[in-house]
Amino acid sequence: MKPKPVLLLVSAPKGPAGRRLARALVEERLAACVTAVPGAASVYRWKGRVERTAEELLFIKSARPRLPALFRRIKALHPYDVPEILVWPVAGGNADYLAWLGAAVAASGRARIR
Repeated sequence: MKPKPVLLLVSAPKGPAGRRLARALVEERLAACVTAVPGAASVYRWKGRVERTAEELLFIKSARPRLPALFRRIKALHPYDVPEILVWPVAGGNADYLAWLGAAVAASGRARIR
């Protein structure tokens, strides 16, 4: 049975924090790929005040069995007290890509992109 793919959305502050997080998740096989999209700005309420922060969005591609470890690692590495971590199940996609994704987060590490 193939692991079910998931897509996580995590916001990170503008700067190197997102790059460090992305690299660690891929190196540790918790994510197959992390796509960083710069230029985001979030407006939110925090500790009674409305804040605005320049951010980047991280799209983290992984598999459902990796979620508990992903949550732990993101929380450990993320500079925010309460990092945004949203999870979407992937309903379908390019079968070759999904096979690569599953292999990339597997313990054996037999992942390749053709």
